[in-house]
Amino acid sequence: MTLLAVNDALERILKSFQSLEKILIPLDESVGRVLAEDISSETDLPLFDNSSMDGFALRVADVKSACDATPSILPVVDDIPAGKMPSRELRAGEAARIMTGAPLPLGADAVVPVEETDFNNRAPGTPLPEKVKIYKTAQVGANIRKRGDDIQHGQNILPRGQRLRAQDLGMLAMLGIANIPVYRKPRVALLSSGDELTPIGEELTAGKIYDVNTYTLRAMLESAGCEIIHLGVAEDTPESVRDSLSKAKDADLILSSAGVSMGSFDFIKAIIEEDGNLNFWRINMRPGKPLTFGYYHEIPFIGLAGNPVSAFVGFMVFVQPVIRKMLGCGTQAQSHARVRLSNAIESDGRESYLRALVHRENGQLYASLTGHQGAGNLFSMVQANALLIIPAGVKSLKKGTEVEAWLLDS
Repeated sequence: MTLLAVNDALERILKSFQSLEKILIPLDESVGRVLAEDISSETDLPLFDNSSMDGFALRVADVKSACDATPSILPVVDDIPAGKMPSRELRAGEAARIMTGAPLPLGADAVVPVEETDFNNRAPGTPLPEKVKIYKTAQVGANIRKRGDDIQHGQNILPRGQRLRAQDLGMLAMLGIANIPVYRKPRVALLSSGDELTPIGEELTAGKIYDVNTYTLRAMLESAGCEIIHLGVAEDTPESVRDSLSKAKDADLILSSAGVSMGSFDFIKAIIEEDGNLNFWRINMRPGKPLTFGYYHEIPFIGLAGNPVSAFVGFMVFVQPVIRKMLGCGTQAQSHARVRLSNAIESDGRESYLRALVHRENGQLYASLTGHQGAGNLFSMVQANALLIIPAGVKSLKKGTEVEAWLLDS
């Protein structure tokens, strides 16, 4: 049977998915969610001319000759804290004490910081001085944040598809947007299978191993922004597999690991063929060749290989783009870079994703493999900060060859 190329397999999978519906959620619940609409400002920011310093608002013409020897002396006629509007317009020869962020009074065209005056007492509750001495000249607009300096009405602020960060939430709060349009979280039903799997916390008996993939894939799904439907661990019987899959009724995607190869006890693939349809099940890649895609009762199904690294790489290559498409933020997540090999490497001719450690030396990125590349060697994945992508048909590369790399920690 001919193995399907990675890009062809990914293209087939992605055709089966669309962006999920838009929902509105409160701002304080939106960190990490993906915007479903462009966000534009409905106001100017700042909303009004305001002071960027604690100091005194005044007219530049009144301090044009101010210096240490002959300061300009101005009566202080108003006190303007942040959150309070000025009580009057500033006339020639007058000053107003003003705090950072407070609205600028009409008539003022500059703010002189307190450090350039004789008003050194800034303790809370300090009364307004009758007069203030100004020791330096000022430029028009000095220490003033003009209305609309940062953002203007109608300006596009955040694009659709943006995954919201802390600074984005702050920006949305500044704009006064309380409810945020985001894509619904994908619901992914997660299944592991195998009689050999033992839950963490229980004692291992002969021939058993701990259930690794449930924890790895769950963490990857949560990081990607999914809601997880836990199907548990299916035993190696058709009845157990079918019973577990029946709990995935509301899922947007069923994701399994193991049970999709050619072993005598690998029943997941057979159940998919019986109760749904199988699109393909073997990929020309290393690790993770026995990857399965199809539908179980009209729910898209992706079956990853059971070895821990195969499951991890299969998720990166196929599942992550699917989730990003459902979330409306494009399909490419990882940063790519060209790196030089620090050592010669061997491959088997399949498109290979090799665990590597990338470092920078004299402005150039170099990569070396992290231990042997067996699909069960998860420690080499822990040590890696990149996956080297070796094209199909390539069986060996010399030291110094430039290759493509996915940077995992970017």
